[in-house]
Amino acid sequence: MVQKYQSPIRVYKQPFELVMEAYERRFPTCHLIPMFVDSEVLEETESEDGSMHQVQRRCKLDVDAPRLLKRIAGVDYVYFSQENTLNKRERTLHIESHNETFSNRVIIHELCSYSAHPENEDWTCFEQSASLDIKSFFGFESTVEKMAMKQYASSIKKGKEIIEFYLNQLEEEGISHVPRWTPSLDAPSSSVTTKPVCATPKLLHLELPVTPAVSIPVSTDANDCEIANAINNDATQNDATSNDANSQPDNLMENQTGTPDDKLDADYIKRYLGDLTPLQESCLIRLRQWLQESHKGKIPKDEHILRFLRARDFNMEKAREILCQSLTWRKQHQVDYLLETWTSPQVLNDYYTGGWHHHDKEGRPLYILRLGQMDTKGLVRALGEESLLRHVLSINEEGLRRCEENTKVFGRPISCWTCLVDLEGLNMRHLWRPGVKALLRIIEVVEANYPETLGRLLILRAPRVFPVLWTLVSPFIDENTRKKFLIYAGNDYQGPGGLLDYIDKEVIPDFLGGECMCEVPEGGLVPKSLYRTAEELENEDISLWTETIYQSASVFKGAPHEVVIEIIDAASVITWDFDVCKGDVVFHLYHSKRAPQPPRKDPLVGQHSSITAPGGNNIQLIDKSWTLGLDYSMVESPLTCKEGESVQGSHVTRWPGFYILQWRFHTMPGSASTNLPRVDDVLASLQVSSHKCKVMYYTEVIGSEDFRTACFDVQSLGSMTSLESSHSGFSQLSHATSSSNHSQSSSMISR
Repeated sequence: MVQKYQSPIRVYKQPFELVMEAYERRFPTCHLIPMFVDSEVLEETESEDGSMHQVQRRCKLDVDAPRLLKRIAGVDYVYFSQENTLNKRERTLHIESHNETFSNRVIIHELCSYSAHPENEDWTCFEQSASLDIKSFFGFESTVEKMAMKQYASSIKKGKEIIEFYLNQLEEEGISHVPRWTPSLDAPSSSVTTKPVCATPKLLHLELPVTPAVSIPVSTDANDCEIANAINNDATQNDATSNDANSQPDNLMENQTGTPDDKLDADYIKRYLGDLTPLQESCLIRLRQWLQESHKGKIPKDEHILRFLRARDFNMEKAREILCQSLTWRKQHQVDYLLETWTSPQVLNDYYTGGWHHHDKEGRPLYILRLGQMDTKGLVRALGEESLLRHVLSINEEGLRRCEENTKVFGRPISCWTCLVDLEGLNMRHLWRPGVKALLRIIEVVEANYPETLGRLLILRAPRVFPVLWTLVSPFIDENTRKKFLIYAGNDYQGPGGLLDYIDKEVIPDFLGGECMCEVPEGGLVPKSLYRTAEELENEDISLWTETIYQSASVFKGAPHEVVIEIIDAASVITWDFDVCKGDVVFHLYHSKRAPQPPRKDPLVGQHSSITAPGGNNIQLIDKSWTLGLDYSMVESPLTCKEGESVQGSHVTRWPGFYILQWRFHTMPGSASTNLPRVDDVLASLQVSSHKCKVMYYTEVIGSEDFRTACFDVQSLGSMTSLESSHSGFSQLSHATSSSNHSQSSSMISR
């Protein structure tokens, strides 16, 4: 497995030329890096006008490794090759290094760049990426990889300290300014000739791409790579304790709100995200980069992405999986607009015993829930589970908003809140089965979509019945979350280690013996006159799961799911919006003059006879006796959609008749030259637990007079187009997620 690392953009508040002067002082050796034994210049070129300077060095390292491992490997030193290209005209330095030692067993590659700040020419940006691929190493592959990751992380921080050391040294010597390069009036252009010292074609790369504010998606680190990194360019990599300005790569999409304008400030990570290790920074940048490149909808904020990474111990693959699922869920249920659209029913305002109350000693928003005074059965009977869930979601959304506000107020990152639960009054009526079921469902949804938002849970005045409730609920709570629970029985919260350790005396609620008036409702029994029947609750359009504009369907191997749409007017527009929740599918659009036969019901089992696979909604309409090209025709090229992708598109119909939307199970193609399966195919198949895919879809037909085209592909009349309808629900979907045309077809794909 290739281990990768990607740094954020580090910013020195010194001019590029001064930083370059400090950088050159690290050679030929540096006493601040004990493992850096020596370096020698192998080749060097310079353009006639002096604007381009290229150097190739060979660096000798004494790797910090167990002596036994060195003896087994048969080496005392490790050698790296480093190529530097300094463009004084563009004010950039590109550094590329790789290992020479054990290059047939271990591949270490590192790229670094210094450049003038794009917005402040007196500052200097630094960016670094590296990769490590251990193919074989005498049976010590895992050991070498772990050792490399650890050493590389420490070398990143060391690199910044080294540059700062030499900058301070220059200042002590009275050197505070290095003039910029300016072209001489009688000097030839750098593109004409070069002045070789030991010129080789390999070194004459006079122009390299400059990426002043963009990060490349890479991750972990490498043993020797880390060392080479520390030597070659350990420039400004540091944990979040520096005074450099940190510029995250690539601005987030316009529809992401709340991103700080001062991302280039030196303490952006420390101020808004907290103390992260270099490897944690790398995971955040890579996941954020992946979202920018692949997800066409609303990009979550950095702090929210970080929550999902923390929830999976910075395992990027696992974090990406749950984050994509959460983004799909938020889009499906329009959670981003919940605070603007949700109005609590009066019964909640009167009888729901919870509310926000100041903040704790760490600046976290404080939420108080008087669970013992709450009539859970009455609330469920009066409102239903769905309304309670929606209310809890609105609380979590409000919590995210308050965390952002407190981050600005207190000047430090606050990404979670504290919850105080008072259990006085809790008894057996709170163990009502439907109420516990509703609680478990709420916990499940919150755990999946709001990870790492609970900083601490203070449970006060726990009665004897509490262990019973805890036994029922605790298995559904993440282990990391359970570690944040502090439980006090009786009045123990008033003693040492109690409430005063976490909440200022001035804000302790009056019902807990404090002097602060708390506006949380006192609750009480919900009048039975407010109870509603199951039918009334089902008919109310508030469901988060069952009553959405989306429909779900299962797609099986050999059993596609199909939807038929009858078109009367030839110029109509068929629109679709679907999410691939599980597996990979291929989307087709067909046209037929014949009406597909509706699914037949088996009178004995009440199932559609066309449903050939058990479990889930799956309908097949195209008769097996039909012939493609004769009975029906393909009007759009097949579109392969990966798990986690969202697809929006449309088709301007050319003929009346019946249009069939089909989602087919995607089978990986085999190699044409051999009957053996490819390794990539086998690995891909292992990621799907069964021959089943799942999609959630929404379709709509819009008359030609009811829409206006946002962008139109003129290559064919039947091309898929991005549309905005003035009357349809599809336009509402468009507001919820922005999209762009796919490069191969006009369907729009996002993850």
